[in-house]
Amino acid sequence: MSSPEQTAAFIGCGNMGGAILHGVLKAAFSQSDSSTESSNDLPVSRFIACTKTASSAERLKASLPAEQQAHVEVTSSQAVPIEIMKRADVIVLGFKPFMAEDVLGSKGVREALAGKLVISLLAGQTPQDLTRMIREGTSGSFADPVVVKVIPNMGAQFGESMTIIETPEEPIPAQMTEIVDWMFTKVGAIKYLPPSQMDLGSVLVGAALATLTIPIEGILDGCVAEGLKRPDAMELVLKGIRGLSAALESGIHPAALRESISSPRGCTIRALLALERAGSRADYADAIIQGTEHLKTMNK
Repeated sequence: MSSPEQTAAFIGCGNMGGAILHGVLKAAFSQSDSSTESSNDLPVSRFIACTKTASSAERLKASLPAEQQAHVEVTSSQAVPIEIMKRADVIVLGFKPFMAEDVLGSKGVREALAGKLVISLLAGQTPQDLTRMIREGTSGSFADPVVVKVIPNMGAQFGESMTIIETPEEPIPAQMTEIVDWMFTKVGAIKYLPPSQMDLGSVLVGAALATLTIPIEGILDGCVAEGLKRPDAMELVLKGIRGLSAALESGIHPAALRESISSPRGCTIRALLALERAGSRADYADAIIQGTEHLKTMNK
């Protein structure tokens, strides 16, 4: 294990940063979890959450259970929080990707981050891009930080994230890899991908899940039109999705699954034909392609 009492600072703790923070705290410090680790056994045992506005900080602090608050300092800053970066051993970048140049190019950031582990949640920004921004922010001789790109999803708050981690081009210290793996296995599953696949992976774990809410909402609308209350329909759909996930995880191909439950003159084949006539499959393929192309454009 790494040295005790290491501190991780979330610079930009909005929806995604907050989801990860909640998930890690719940897994590591929840009183209801008998397997909770001792603080001395944790790679990171202290957290700082920095939001842009005081109102956001107040909401975040109010959302933390009492047993977790002792482990977190919640603050806000309109300016780039250089002092917080200096105090932390690990820095998690959770602000909007378009803000990267302004934040990381600020005077003092390079010195504050020198030699530290920087975990980037910024889709469309490569570790090389971020390192360049940090270097350009301050003159002088300082060690580069170790930047690791990590893309989780909103399931982190519920311990169900599918998080992708970019395989570093150069080996990084085992201590830092341990921290990254620990933090994100606390909020779900992790998978390492090469840099060439990170844009597509980012779309799959994030945007693709958002697109799946569209057919779910359409199914619910159809249920309501046929007389079923929306909460009842939602309950049935969610249970069905869990069963679908289990079936696909067992290795059944989606097409084979559709075929296995399509009876002659049945309702399933009628529903499937309606979707095929609408060309829905191609629309979803195009959505993935366009989302990935957008991220590739950002990287140029």
